[in-house]
Amino acid sequence: MRKIITIARECGAAGSTIGRAVAQKLGFDYYDNALILKAAREAGTDVNEVLDWDEKVPVDFGFAQSLFNLKSRPQSEKLYEIQKDVIRSMGDRGDCVIVGRNANVVLKEYEHCLRIFLYADESWRVEWMEQRHPEMTEEAVKAEIRSIDRNRKKYCSYFTETQMQEAVNYDLCLKVSAIGIEQCVDTICGIIEKMS
Repeated sequence: MRKIITIARECGAAGSTIGRAVAQKLGFDYYDNALILKAAREAGTDVNEVLDWDEKVPVDFGFAQSLFNLKSRPQSEKLYEIQKDVIRSMGDRGDCVIVGRNANVVLKEYEHCLRIFLYADESWRVEWMEQRHPEMTEEAVKAEIRSIDRNRKKYCSYFTETQMQEAVNYDLCLKVSAIGIEQCVDTICGIIEKMS
């Protein structure tokens, strides 16, 4: 049986690190921003433009535009539709970990899919980010965390009409700062291995 793990996360909650470790331990494929790059290639879109758009809402959306006419939509909406198709194709193949990109909602009808949300205390997240970006001041790190979290929340609510931090959208919510990265990895792997 093919299994899928989706990971939504707060900025600085070690989502990518945990996702990669889970994928490696289980022998699953791992996908994160590579999804958006694949969607960009399929759409024939400039990669730099796509990276600027990643997990953000469209800035040029016009309410007069038809939501049913893909060709008239802003580029970000077209890319989101293509990205959803990419996520579904990965879900169809299974045995994968997908970080971000609203995968928990895109694949909500899929069986054998474990939807996870990772969060942590702000002080833990700041320390985690400072270790990865020693060139940034603490204030810059805090500002970056707030900005990324805000963008991810807007992105989620805009495209899915759900709230990123609502537990009802997940099968499992883990507080990384309380549990630790290793225990999060072990917990996720233990659950997925017992899923039938």
